[in-house]
Amino acid sequence: MRIFDPHIHMTSRTTDDYQAMYDAGVRALVEPSFWLGQPRTSPASFFDYFDALLGWEPFRASQYGIAHHCTLALNPKEANDPRCTPVLDALPRYLVKDSVVAVGEIGYDSMTPAEDHALAAQLQLAADHGLPALVHTPHRDKLAGLHRTIDVIRESHLPPEHVLLDHLNETTVKAATDSGCWAGFSIYPDTKMDEDRMVTILKNHGIEKMLVNSAADWGRSDPLKTRKVADAMLKAGFTEDDVDQVLWRNPVAFYGQSGRLQLDAPAPDALHEGNSILRGGE
Repeated sequence: MRIFDPHIHMTSRTTDDYQAMYDAGVRALVEPSFWLGQPRTSPASFFDYFDALLGWEPFRASQYGIAHHCTLALNPKEANDPRCTPVLDALPRYLVKDSVVAVGEIGYDSMTPAEDHALAAQLQLAADHGLPALVHTPHRDKLAGLHRTIDVIRESHLPPEHVLLDHLNETTVKAATDSGCWAGFSIYPDTKMDEDRMVTILKNHGIEKMLVNSAADWGRSDPLKTRKVADAMLKAGFTEDDVDQVLWRNPVAFYGQSGRLQLDAPAPDALHEGNSILRGGE
């Protein structure tokens, strides 16, 4: 079984997680830039973070045979902080990097005018750079936020087939799929979706343009949820080909629109900028 996790925050995970993911079948992933849990105080902190997603994390992933890609953006939560909004002006120099396969995560957190501006501006950046967009639907007022998101997408120059609407659930899946966008689901131990609910959605709405991810941030989460969804699909009567479509071919098709996917993990280097992942040895 081969698995492509299309949304996982490996910056918050350990090297043991990389090993466990490889053992479970994960061979490629996309790490979106996101809020780190406390406010950033300047654009420079974003730039260091972006550099890590472009360098250190691909290096770590390569040690375990996993191809690492990323998406970069000003996230919705910090779009409200004027200390952070200059990131929008700096993004173009990062969006040309080879391993950047989308603009994201963008979207809404509290649905403020500042978030309206950041979402529209970054959809335009995606269109200008020939990249798809990974869009975060809000955790609160999710359906209202989804409709507002779809309205902004329709007003943009980015076609809906280049947009992945993520963090969906039973209340938002129909509106998302009706929009022509791709549909993403984050599977968590306690919140958002679980694997059994995900299987029910796939039974009711089909497997076309559906993506499943583990997100796996710094809260209680599980980087093996993609494999657990695959196993639950097989138990529920889906075929191995169905599983391959949802867990591999669909994310490859969506992010492949960037023209930048490299699905074979590079040969691991011993060092990254003079550093290894080893401690206490050579």
